[in-house]
Amino acid sequence: MPEQTEKIAVIGGGSIGVAFALVFARAGHPVTVFDPESARRVAIPAELIAKLESLRRSGLLEESPAVIAARVGIEASLPAAVADAVLVQECVPERLDVKQLLFAELGEATGPDTVLASSSSAIPASQSSAGLAAADRILVAHPGNPPFLLPVIELVPSPATRADTVATAHRLYAGAGMSPVTVARETEGFVFNRLQGAVLREAYALVRDGVATVEDIDTVMRDGLGRRWSFMGPFETADLNTRGGIASHAKKMGPAYERMGAERGQHDPWTPGLVAEVERQRRTLLPQHQWEDRVAWRDEQLQRLAALHRPVDL
Repeated sequence: MPEQTEKIAVIGGGSIGVAFALVFARAGHPVTVFDPESARRVAIPAELIAKLESLRRSGLLEESPAVIAARVGIEASLPAAVADAVLVQECVPERLDVKQLLFAELGEATGPDTVLASSSSAIPASQSSAGLAAADRILVAHPGNPPFLLPVIELVPSPATRADTVATAHRLYAGAGMSPVTVARETEGFVFNRLQGAVLREAYALVRDGVATVEDIDTVMRDGLGRRWSFMGPFETADLNTRGGIASHAKKMGPAYERMGAERGQHDPWTPGLVAEVERQRRTLLPQHQWEDRVAWRDEQLQRLAALHRPVDL
């Protein structure tokens, strides 16, 4: 992995902060981690090495753990930690008052082009940056957990966030091996937690209604939906499940899904216009003449997963 010259600062040395330090150091960036607690500063190096050693044993490192860990410095001074950083990754507790105070300090301590990114999973940037001069540099960069194993990261700008701030963040995260997704507008839970929440709400309802046990529901997800969703999303899944693609799937299954939603008090029918837009985007991604090849690809991926899940005789 080539050495990078762009410095990354991580504010908060908890599990997410250590994980982000790993992500950027593995990509070759110099990283400085700030934490106000001396006990955390002492603990970070060992935690980082432990995670790197685990990745090495799985064949997921291109360099030795020691080389990667050497790129990470621990700092007791916030201004020193963020000096000359191109991106600051905030990883502090999920409290609005804490984030507002921190971003006010970060705005004063960093240059006019430094990206200030919040790891928040619920607090939008418009709240964290309210009234701050640096609001145009602040956005949410919400990761999956842990971010060194789940590459998706949601970039959620506020209405005040500059376009070049989002572009720089996208470049840096993508360059570090992550999969950045820019969320078009602020909405509670962003995309990740809204999708996860929809599944959890139905799972709880099925247990409540006596339809299935907790283990049965986890089995359906683990051995069914989860296997497909591990390498393709719900739209591609539906598109490949029905000959004729997602428009055909919506025609056949849309009424049933509408009834299921109504049963839960949710009225979100797949209108013709909405289906047409989804179909347009899917056909842009996968022209109809490539559909058969993609179905074959799907089956190959499922076969590989089946082989991995096959019990091994000891």
